[in-house]
Amino acid sequence: MKKTSHLCLLIAALGLWSCSGSQLPAAPKGKVSIIPMPVSTSEQPDSFLLDKKTVIVATNEADKKTAALFNAWLKELTGYELDIKEQGSQNAIILNTGHDSTNTEGYTLNTAHDKVTINGNSGSGTFYGVQTLIQLLPVEKANALYIPGVNITDAPRFSYRGLHLDVGRHFFPVEFIKKYIDLLALHKMNTFHWHLTEDQGWRIEIKKYPRLQEIASKRKETMAGRYSDNKYDGKPYGGYYTQDQVKEVVQYAADHFVTVIPEIEMPGHSLAALAAYPNLGCTGGPYETGTHWGVYDDVYCAGNDSVFVFLQDVLDEVMTLFPSKYIHIGGDESPKVRWVKCPKCQARMKHEGLKDEHALQSYFIQRIEQYVNNKGKQIIGWDEILEGGLAPNAAVMSWRGMEGGIAAAKQKHAVVMTPGDYCYFDHYQSRSTNEPLAIGGYLPVSQVYAFEPVPTELSKEEATYIKGAQANVWTEYINNTDYLEYMVYPRAAALAEVLWSPKEKRNYDDFMERLRLHVKRLDLKKVNYAKHVFEVTGKITNNGKGGVSVVLDSKLEGGKIFYTTDSTPPTLQSTPYTQPVQIVQTGPLRAQVFVDGKPFGNEYNQAFVYHKGLGKKVTLTPEADASHRPASAFNLVNGVEGNAALNDNEWFGFLGKDIQAIVELDSVQDIHEVGINTVNKKDDWIYPPKQVVFAVSDDGNTFKEVYKQITFPASGINKVRRSQLQQVRGRYIKVQLQHFGIIPAGAEGAGTPAWLFVDELIVK
Repeated sequence: MKKTSHLCLLIAALGLWSCSGSQLPAAPKGKVSIIPMPVSTSEQPDSFLLDKKTVIVATNEADKKTAALFNAWLKELTGYELDIKEQGSQNAIILNTGHDSTNTEGYTLNTAHDKVTINGNSGSGTFYGVQTLIQLLPVEKANALYIPGVNITDAPRFSYRGLHLDVGRHFFPVEFIKKYIDLLALHKMNTFHWHLTEDQGWRIEIKKYPRLQEIASKRKETMAGRYSDNKYDGKPYGGYYTQDQVKEVVQYAADHFVTVIPEIEMPGHSLAALAAYPNLGCTGGPYETGTHWGVYDDVYCAGNDSVFVFLQDVLDEVMTLFPSKYIHIGGDESPKVRWVKCPKCQARMKHEGLKDEHALQSYFIQRIEQYVNNKGKQIIGWDEILEGGLAPNAAVMSWRGMEGGIAAAKQKHAVVMTPGDYCYFDHYQSRSTNEPLAIGGYLPVSQVYAFEPVPTELSKEEATYIKGAQANVWTEYINNTDYLEYMVYPRAAALAEVLWSPKEKRNYDDFMERLRLHVKRLDLKKVNYAKHVFEVTGKITNNGKGGVSVVLDSKLEGGKIFYTTDSTPPTLQSTPYTQPVQIVQTGPLRAQVFVDGKPFGNEYNQAFVYHKGLGKKVTLTPEADASHRPASAFNLVNGVEGNAALNDNEWFGFLGKDIQAIVELDSVQDIHEVGINTVNKKDDWIYPPKQVVFAVSDDGNTFKEVYKQITFPASGINKVRRSQLQQVRGRYIKVQLQHFGIIPAGAEGAGTPAWLFVDELIVK
């Protein structure tokens, strides 16, 4: 009996059997499925069995903290933590930290049958090795776990791998900030950009200026719904981090090898500070903390020395709290209208020999930069700070496309790429009508993954100034932690791989395969991630026969797609998808992926307009602006009308330009109706055209006008249509739109060219 009892205990320890005789699940085995993908991975036949007797060997304090973080994850799976010891060679996870300065964040990981060895080039390298080890664990809960045999050599491609969070528009508690850092570190990102001050709220305690806490941290109400609705909730809102809380977050981040970069906005986005200290503005106030989104005219007065005293005092306290090399000083979206009329600002310009208000902003930034440099720190700011010149050690975040980063790199400034088209996680990530309200845009996971931070315009030497990239999370419409997680993940996982893994190894389909398992890790962390990447997607293509077809797809393992074209919701009895769906009628194409007989996620639901121009050859001149340019001119005749949110990548946007489009039919035909859609959203600087003119031709050379429209009264989308055309025949249909011109005084964007938006050239 004794021998049997000992054997029972041994088997139970291995997680295979209980002493009562009931079988437990065999110890699950992890998979080599890691995000971000390592530089080199070689799977081996040996596996390592982790059980209660396994120890973690760590000999310095940093590695012991890293071991404790591993234990926290392990406990969620097994219910226990491993002993941390300074010696051990069998049944051990061994952490060795060296001092290799060539790539301090690099590491190797080796799994053998009796131990796992992680050799880090530094403490951060060891930490990242442990993050990889976490991903080698199975996601199933058990008493014992198998770690797969593998040899990994790994190091990041970029030194700056960041995630930003705006806490000015909406405030998030310290415990969530810690979770944000946890997830950041799990994905081997190393920088948290904490956007602490805004027009709508000042979120950091400054002891010398208590009114920042008393007044600037609060607003009387908040916008409700879309910006254009101009509605408010009537509820006071506020919050700020004490300096003790800031220290707590900074230390927590340091334990996860994450650097926290604080942002104190200047000279713009400063209305909350002006509400607390009105003497810092050009007019002297009164001011109140911002309640609506957007850009405010009231900024710090550049001609007032008290402003610089205030900001230097603020920065003194901030720099004491944050050990980071960089202090972010904003520098973006600072209107000059107050400076133009301010006697102090004009006197400053005259005294300093500054030619205009843009030069005055450069003076402002450079004066702050010099102060920060004298304190042993360096500034980083949005790409507007380039205007007027910077000191050599200033770094630039390029957010208005890649151009600012290119210019900065050519001037030998360190650059962090963060262009809106790839890195603005406040943009919509799905075209579904079920999406929660967002600021606009469209940025799916696939587009994030396609991001390449190093522009081809740079030489090999210039490219070395591209230090990395970060995602920005602006929170005008993100007012709770669940929604924030939904907007960030899994897009942040895609960006993490862009920034860590070798460019030549990146493959989106392979990433998606690994993401299927990775989201189960996010489930363990109780992350409210978005599931769009596994839902049905539809790629609208030219079928090569003068028509349009739709290729449906889902990345969901084991999923089967069913679809309908009669407006009814798809079920298991609907048509199974086996080949591209041809569009032969007006109406919706609806598709749903099913797994285990149940629908998964949102359905694909795309309305089509069937017309003679569908899929035909079309030319569009000039080319749409890069920020509002669909994949090709084909989108103008693909049967899909752009949506009211303008976020579906169907709208062609032109800044201050007349446009012309010509569609070529198969032959000369009767034409009974022509149409095109345009937009009137003046709050967004989008104006209707002055006129729209349609003309037809048999030969593509001589055109005859058949319809003109000069009024566009509807707010939002204007559907320009002329039906019941009589005795009109042609093969070529041309439409010309004349842009509005300059936005008038008193309107949003006054003095700048208006945008002109168009979509779907319809011929019936």
